[in-house]
Amino acid sequence: QVQLVESGGGLVQAGGSLRLSCAASGLTFSTYLLGWFRQAPGKERQFVAAINRSNRNTNYADSVKGRFTISRDNAKNTVYLQMNSLKPEDTAVYYCAADRSVVVNTVPKPWDYWGQGTQVTVSS
Repeated sequence: QVQLVESGGGLVQAGGSLRLSCAASGLTFSTYLLGWFRQAPGKERQFVAAINRSNRNTNYADSVKGRFTISRDNAKNTVYLQMNSLKPEDTAVYYCAADRSVVVNTVPKPWDYWGQGTQVTVSS
């Protein structure tokens, strides 16, 4: 049974930082593309960042480029999202996802597995 468990969310002031973690089990972690999505109230789930299997290539949404960094530790079966210079518009539930594909899909539907989400709230 595949499980993805996010942690690290919380309340932070604008300009602050948070580091999200997602621990995976039940899958061969190093063979999966990993990503982060987010969903604000009343909005569709949107792509945030992705990292390939070898930890060499990353992709980011334009809205987070230069502020967020995705990384993975295949030895710990964990993917991270370092979020700096947070803005109120970053407020959302953040989800990690895993996909067998080698191509980054910036829409949610093709991704194979999802975590339950962690709330990030940025106050102004």
